[in-house]
Amino acid sequence: MTIKQLEQKANEIREDIINMLVAAGSGHSAGPLGMADVFTALYFQVLNHKPKNPDWPERDRLILSNGHIVPVRYAAMSAAGYFPKEELLTLRKLGSRLQGHPERRRLPGVETTSGPLGSGLAQAAGLAYAARMDNQKFRVYCICSDGEHDEGNHWEAVLFAAKSKLANLTAIIDRNNIQIDGHTEDVMPLEPLTAKYEAFGWHVLDIDGHNMKEIIDACHHAKSIFEKPTVIIAHTIPGKGVSFMENLPEWHGKPPSREEAQKALHELRTLGGRIRSEHE
Repeated sequence: MTIKQLEQKANEIREDIINMLVAAGSGHSAGPLGMADVFTALYFQVLNHKPKNPDWPERDRLILSNGHIVPVRYAAMSAAGYFPKEELLTLRKLGSRLQGHPERRRLPGVETTSGPLGSGLAQAAGLAYAARMDNQKFRVYCICSDGEHDEGNHWEAVLFAAKSKLANLTAIIDRNNIQIDGHTEDVMPLEPLTAKYEAFGWHVLDIDGHNMKEIIDACHHAKSIFEKPTVIIAHTIPGKGVSFMENLPEWHGKPPSREEAQKALHELRTLGGRIRSEHE
């Protein structure tokens, strides 16, 4: 896919997220919309995977630590061919494979069950360590939120990965500066985040999380680092693409109403039209 085609796909994934949330009547809006570009890049350009054979042993592993943003993962997986798009509208329904947090045993292609924040990087580090022990060549990617850096067990994993020189591990931080109680720098300041990771022994890349080329280039750059794990700090806009959601902490954990969804979809379709025009 070209960069413009990837941008168009990310916009379509944002539309799917809105439709999923309004059908569910619950769920998180800001984070999934903000990470649509990253997940599009991963599923359509970066990951070595086979949607029709989700348990392929040589696949790259993608761990979602902040599981509440899983609508974006479901939408990207569906677009990539893991399951039919119609199933997206079962989000959070009783008996659905698409629960509010991903469950490993329900949906092929989901590597771990996530829920407790701060746990994903430790799981990813364990997978990366085991891969090296078994001489496996797959890479492990871990999506983390900035807010879950408030959890101590996340930093234990940061230490372990650096000490173990897990160069096959890439963490991607959704640096959107909000969490459920407000802005991260008011709740528990994280800056200087780059300097902290460097001090802990990681290779750090700082990117625009909505620039498709920067996302892809950073993931490829990480493959050239052989002596330490890499963290990509992806600066994103929570609620990206929907003007009345962008940068507002109150949209962290609520879905749009039907009226708000119509307004959001209108904005996204207008944006999609502009992307198509540029592509043509």
